[in-house]
Amino acid sequence: MKKVKALLALVICIGLLIPVGFAKDVWEMAQSDVYKEKTGGMLGRGLLNAGTSPVDIFVQTVNKTKSGPPLIGTLTGMAGGLGCTALRASSGIVDVALFWVPGFNGFPVSRSYDNCLEETPEVAPVVAPAPVVAPVVAPAPVAEPVVQAPVPVVTVAEPEPVATPKHVVRRHSAYDYVKK
Repeated sequence: MKKVKALLALVICIGLLIPVGFAKDVWEMAQSDVYKEKTGGMLGRGLLNAGTSPVDIFVQTVNKTKSGPPLIGTLTGMAGGLGCTALRASSGIVDVALFWVPGFNGFPVSRSYDNCLEETPEVAPVVAPAPVVAPVVAPAPVAEPVVQAPVPVVTVAEPEPVATPKHVVRRHSAYDYVKK
Protein backbone atom coordinates (compact mmCIF):
# COMPACT_ATOMS: atom_id res chain seq x y z
CA MET A 1 0.00 0.00 0.00
CA LYS A 2 2.88 2.37 0.79
CA LYS A 3 4.34 1.83 -2.68
CA VAL A 4 1.03 2.72 -4.31
CA LYS A 5 0.79 5.93 -2.27
CA ALA A 6 4.37 6.90 -3.15
CA LEU A 7 3.74 6.21 -6.83
CA LEU A 8 0.50 8.21 -6.72
CA ALA A 9 2.32 11.14 -5.07
CA LEU A 10 5.01 11.01 -7.78
CA VAL A 11 2.38 10.99 -10.54
CA ILE A 12 0.61 13.98 -8.96
CA CYS A 13 3.91 15.90 -8.71
CA ILE A 14 4.70 15.18 -12.33
CA GLY A 15 1.14 16.14 -13.30
CA LEU A 16 1.56 19.51 -11.59
CA LEU A 17 4.84 20.12 -13.42
CA ILE A 18 3.52 19.29 -16.90
CA PRO A 19 2.02 22.75 -17.64
CA VAL A 20 5.38 24.29 -16.81
CA GLY A 21 7.01 21.96 -19.31
CA PHE A 22 5.14 23.52 -22.22
CA ALA A 23 6.09 27.08 -21.35
CA LYS A 24 9.72 27.17 -22.57
CA ASP A 25 12.48 25.04 -23.93
CA VAL A 26 13.40 22.17 -21.57
CA TRP A 27 17.12 22.98 -21.63
CA GLU A 28 16.51 26.64 -20.79
CA MET A 29 14.12 25.74 -18.02
CA ALA A 30 16.55 23.27 -16.45
CA GLN A 31 19.14 26.04 -16.10
CA SER A 32 16.64 28.50 -14.57
CA ASP A 33 17.06 29.98 -11.10
CA VAL A 34 13.30 29.78 -10.48
CA TYR A 35 12.62 26.52 -8.61
CA LYS A 36 9.30 25.80 -10.32
CA GLU A 37 10.83 26.12 -13.80
CA LYS A 38 14.01 24.25 -12.85
CA THR A 39 12.21 21.18 -11.52
CA GLY A 40 10.02 20.75 -14.58
CA GLY A 41 12.91 21.46 -16.93
CA MET A 42 15.30 19.04 -15.23
CA LEU A 43 12.70 16.30 -15.08
CA GLY A 44 11.81 16.76 -18.75
CA ARG A 45 15.44 16.99 -19.84
CA GLY A 46 16.33 13.94 -17.76
CA LEU A 47 13.53 11.82 -19.20
CA LEU A 48 14.39 12.99 -22.72
CA ASN A 49 18.11 12.30 -22.33
CA ALA A 50 17.62 8.91 -20.68
CA GLY A 51 15.08 7.81 -23.26
CA THR A 52 16.93 8.95 -26.37
CA SER A 53 20.47 8.09 -25.31
CA PRO A 54 20.82 5.08 -27.70
CA VAL A 55 20.31 7.45 -30.65
CA ASP A 56 23.92 8.62 -30.14
CA ILE A 57 25.26 5.21 -31.18
CA PHE A 58 23.47 5.21 -34.52
CA VAL A 59 24.03 8.88 -35.40
CA GLN A 60 27.73 8.88 -34.64
CA THR A 61 28.35 5.51 -36.32
CA VAL A 62 26.69 6.67 -39.54
CA ASN A 63 28.38 10.09 -39.54
CA LYS A 64 31.89 8.73 -38.87
CA THR A 65 31.42 5.99 -41.49
CA LYS A 66 30.49 8.62 -44.08
CA SER A 67 33.35 10.96 -43.21
CA GLY A 68 36.19 8.49 -42.67
CA PRO A 69 37.46 5.20 -44.03
CA PRO A 70 34.64 2.64 -43.84
CA LEU A 71 35.95 0.24 -41.19
CA ILE A 72 37.91 2.75 -39.09
CA GLY A 73 35.09 5.31 -39.29
CA THR A 74 32.54 2.72 -38.24
CA LEU A 75 34.57 1.58 -35.26
CA THR A 76 35.40 5.11 -34.06
CA GLY A 77 31.80 6.20 -34.56
CA MET A 78 30.52 3.24 -32.59
CA ALA A 79 33.01 3.84 -29.77
CA GLY A 80 32.16 7.55 -29.62
CA GLY A 81 28.45 6.71 -29.77
CA LEU A 82 28.73 4.27 -26.89
CA GLY A 83 30.58 6.85 -24.81
CA CYS A 84 28.03 9.56 -25.56
CA THR A 85 25.19 7.12 -24.86
CA ALA A 86 26.62 6.41 -21.43
CA LEU A 87 27.16 10.13 -20.76
CA ARG A 88 23.68 11.14 -21.97
CA ALA A 89 21.97 8.31 -20.05
CA SER A 90 23.83 9.08 -16.81
CA SER A 91 23.06 12.78 -17.18
CA GLY A 92 19.39 11.92 -17.66
CA ILE A 93 19.33 9.60 -14.67
CA VAL A 94 20.95 12.26 -12.46
CA ASP A 95 18.45 14.85 -13.70
CA VAL A 96 15.46 12.57 -12.98
CA ALA A 97 16.79 11.50 -9.57
CA LEU A 98 17.79 14.96 -8.35
CA PHE A 99 15.36 17.33 -10.10
CA TRP A 100 13.88 18.31 -6.74
CA VAL A 101 17.19 19.51 -5.17
CA PRO A 102 17.17 23.32 -4.92
CA GLY A 103 20.14 25.08 -6.54
CA PHE A 104 21.32 21.98 -8.45
CA ASN A 105 20.83 22.26 -12.20
CA GLY A 106 22.36 18.93 -13.23
CA PHE A 107 25.06 18.15 -15.75
CA PRO A 108 23.75 19.27 -19.14
CA VAL A 109 24.75 17.38 -22.29
CA SER A 110 24.65 18.91 -25.76
CA ARG A 111 21.34 18.82 -27.59
CA SER A 112 23.09 17.58 -30.73
CA TYR A 113 23.52 13.85 -31.19
CA ASP A 114 26.56 14.48 -33.43
CA ASN A 115 28.79 15.33 -30.49
CA CYS A 116 27.52 15.09 -26.93
CA LEU A 117 30.42 17.13 -25.54
CA GLU A 118 29.76 20.11 -27.80
CA GLU A 119 28.85 23.17 -25.79
CA THR A 120 25.90 25.17 -26.95
CA PRO A 121 26.90 28.78 -27.36
CA GLU A 122 25.14 31.12 -25.03
CA VAL A 123 23.41 33.93 -26.83
CA ALA A 124 24.59 37.32 -25.67
CA PRO A 125 22.07 40.14 -25.64
CA VAL A 126 22.24 42.28 -28.75
CA VAL A 127 23.20 45.86 -27.98
CA ALA A 128 23.05 48.48 -30.72
CA PRO A 129 26.46 50.08 -31.14
CA ALA A 130 26.78 53.81 -30.63
CA PRO A 131 27.28 55.75 -33.86
CA VAL A 132 30.92 56.38 -34.57
CA VAL A 133 31.90 59.78 -35.91
CA ALA A 134 34.98 59.56 -38.09
CA PRO A 135 37.46 62.43 -37.73
CA VAL A 136 38.18 64.47 -40.82
CA VAL A 137 41.69 63.76 -42.03
CA ALA A 138 43.56 65.50 -44.83
CA PRO A 139 44.35 63.20 -47.75
CA ALA A 140 47.83 61.71 -47.75
CA PRO A 141 50.19 62.59 -50.59
CA VAL A 142 50.05 60.07 -53.43
CA ALA A 143 53.34 58.32 -54.19
CA GLU A 144 54.35 57.61 -57.77
CA PRO A 145 53.87 53.99 -58.80
CA VAL A 146 56.98 51.86 -59.22
CA VAL A 147 57.30 50.30 -62.66
CA GLN A 148 58.88 46.85 -62.77
CA ALA A 149 60.42 45.08 -65.73
CA PRO A 150 58.16 42.52 -67.39
CA VAL A 151 58.67 38.93 -66.31
CA PRO A 152 59.46 36.53 -69.20
CA VAL A 153 56.87 33.83 -69.84
CA VAL A 154 58.21 30.29 -70.11
CA THR A 155 56.15 27.66 -71.92
CA VAL A 156 56.87 23.99 -71.40
CA ALA A 157 55.52 21.52 -73.93
CA GLU A 158 55.04 17.93 -72.83
CA PRO A 159 55.50 15.14 -75.36
CA GLU A 160 52.33 13.31 -76.34
CA PRO A 161 51.94 9.98 -74.61
CA VAL A 162 52.59 6.92 -76.72
CA ALA A 163 49.57 4.69 -77.10
CA THR A 164 50.19 1.30 -75.57
CA PRO A 165 48.19 -1.67 -76.77
CA LYS A 166 45.71 -2.83 -74.22
CA HIS A 167 45.21 -6.47 -73.39
CA VAL A 168 41.70 -7.40 -74.43
CA VAL A 169 39.92 -9.71 -72.04
CA ARG A 170 36.89 -11.56 -73.35
CA ARG A 171 34.00 -11.29 -70.96
CA HIS A 172 32.10 -14.48 -70.37
CA SER A 173 28.41 -14.65 -69.99
CA ALA A 174 26.41 -17.15 -68.02
CA TYR A 175 25.47 -18.93 -71.24
CA ASP A 176 29.13 -19.90 -71.93
CA TYR A 177 29.03 -22.32 -69.00
CA VAL A 178 25.70 -23.99 -69.80
CA LYS A 179 25.82 -27.28 -71.72
CA LYS A 180 24.03 -27.07 -75.01
